[in-house]
Amino acid sequence: MSRIQETFSRLQAAKRRALIPFITAGDPRPEVTVELMHALVKGGADVIELGVPFSDPMADGPVIQRAAERALAHGTSLRQVIEMVAAFRRDDAKTPVVFMGYANPVEAMGYEAFSKAASAAGVDGVLTVDLPPEEAGERVAVLKQYGIDPIFLLAPTTPVARMQAVAKLASGYVYYVSLKGVTGAANLDVADVAKHLDELRRHISLPIGVGFGISDAASAAAVAKVADAVVIGSRVVREVEQGEAGLAGRLTTFLSDVRSAMDRA
Repeated sequence: MSRIQETFSRLQAAKRRALIPFITAGDPRPEVTVELMHALVKGGADVIELGVPFSDPMADGPVIQRAAERALAHGTSLRQVIEMVAAFRRDDAKTPVVFMGYANPVEAMGYEAFSKAASAAGVDGVLTVDLPPEEAGERVAVLKQYGIDPIFLLAPTTPVARMQAVAKLASGYVYYVSLKGVTGAANLDVADVAKHLDELRRHISLPIGVGFGISDAASAAAVAKVADAVVIGSRVVREVEQGEAGLAGRLTTFLSDVRSAMDRA
């Protein structure tokens, strides 16, 4: 059983929902990323989504775009992000780490070389924003060969045929984008999310995480009532953007508040 599967099984047995925060690797500096990952776990993170910085993050709003720019300004590369996970694993062998990013850096490195290195470092899953299931077959096979879960995005506009295609390829969990638009958008409608999750569960048996539009403890708690996992990205990255002084403690405190609200819900 993979780390992701074990985590969701444990949480489901305890009737709890997974908390999945996102940060961009290399932001605000590559040297502090591992410290921030541990701070997220201390605050209650069950899975960490680690953004691989890319120059054209088309699905991301301005907050995460700026994070990618800061990371790239420090020269953060895909190989460095893999090394960050290896460093994180020296003290944490339990918390799943999922790379979230775009196809270009992995294509440039090569899926075989990437999968081998990522697996050895302790990466558990890969979510490639711009890789649709129709084009993912061979790439998914390589990831799975090295024990890495391929994770896919689903949206309010996803047709049934694509849900079924994702069901055949995905493992670990799937990520439901709660609204049309980019990361950091507002106007989260939890009733609408619940309706779409009901439809998704007719075709997909994996746990479903919900992200985009979740910005505080209250919205996280509301989503926790209908989803298997709550993904928080832009709000966490906004905390990083406020400055490095006391950052790890601020992240821990923010996530602790979110975790408590989710557990109460």
